[in-house]
Amino acid sequence: MDIYPPKAMERAMKFQEIILRAMSGQILWFEAADILGISPRQLRRWKTRYEHQGYDGLFDRRRRSPSPRRVPLATAEKILHLYREKYFDFNARHFCEKLRMEHNIKISYNWVRLALQGAGLMQAKPRGSIHRLRRPRKPLVGMMLHIDGSPHDWLGTGDLCDLVSLSDDANNEVYGMALVQEEDSASCMALIRELVEKKGIFCSLYSDRASHFFKTKRAGDDVLKDHDTQLARAIKELGIQPIPSYSPQARGRSERLNQTHQGRLPQELRLRGIKTLPAANQFIKTKYLKQHNKSFKRPAEKTGSAFLPVPSSIDLDKVFCFKHERVVNNDNTISFNHRILQIGPSPLRVSFAKCKVIVYEHLDGSVTIGFGLHALGYYSPKGVPYHTQKPISKNKKILLKIS
Repeated sequence: MDIYPPKAMERAMKFQEIILRAMSGQILWFEAADILGISPRQLRRWKTRYEHQGYDGLFDRRRRSPSPRRVPLATAEKILHLYREKYFDFNARHFCEKLRMEHNIKISYNWVRLALQGAGLMQAKPRGSIHRLRRPRKPLVGMMLHIDGSPHDWLGTGDLCDLVSLSDDANNEVYGMALVQEEDSASCMALIRELVEKKGIFCSLYSDRASHFFKTKRAGDDVLKDHDTQLARAIKELGIQPIPSYSPQARGRSERLNQTHQGRLPQELRLRGIKTLPAANQFIKTKYLKQHNKSFKRPAEKTGSAFLPVPSSIDLDKVFCFKHERVVNNDNTISFNHRILQIGPSPLRVSFAKCKVIVYEHLDGSVTIGFGLHALGYYSPKGVPYHTQKPISKNKKILLKIS
């Protein structure tokens, strides 16, 4: 098939760009005619040809065969108006998915991207230089997971909050996400516990060197291997290896994932008028995660899974918590977080005075006092003792706290 010469292609692309700018309202039609160096009457002829013949109508018939790329003008106008009026803050790929799912317009991503850039509705992003090879993905799911927090104005209120996400290196699947006021040990523990209960124990966790993951002498120093944080202690009890990252480039997959969420989640929340953290977390768990994984999940290199079931001997309530050591006072009480917790009568000893006990501060704020394998008491977040172990699941309270 014959093709147009380069000059004809360049001319047609220039005409399309100016016509698209005029169609999107960026410039007036008489201004478009001045830019192209033709009369307004001649521009109306070009518009009519573009309306009936699409991109093919912008080529001179005396310059060999017409272009095979044809998009009706009505479709192009509808796409541009949808973007300008409803999806103005979406990126090109996200907008292309919305066209296909919500408006039944099946058109290539490149056409949408070039049309939006040509109409002046989207800026072209320069390509960054490739300075290193990508690390191969893990072959099995569950071999290494990424966890990271991304501060951003997710709700469009002008206030920053953190999106904490947990994803698999092998297939890019996001297992859990939560919007919180600030990323900390409790929010990360809750995400990891939810995944462990659902899928099992994984092999390693890759993260930055934030203070709730690792301890360092100074910011930017190497991690102290013999000094674990509460979060590192918890995952090590399950046999999960914590892996620190020493540069943003090293955790490029989680950084790119955060950029993807920043280009999609705020726009989805804006379309639905969601302005609160509980409503946003409900939308993320019920709809957004499924949509995201459907678009970005990829098959792992090998079939199978590295997840292992949780042994029955492990009590996750005593793993995903904050452990503190205390010495019992003479009156069988301990001091904890400006509260006095009274230990009740026990068949183990008449008095626990001067004994060392472990205080388990759970993620919902409740407290358990442990002496070896025995529990000496259960207390509400306000320090009120329970006569027996709490009748409701702590996991439900954890989810309520995150949301």
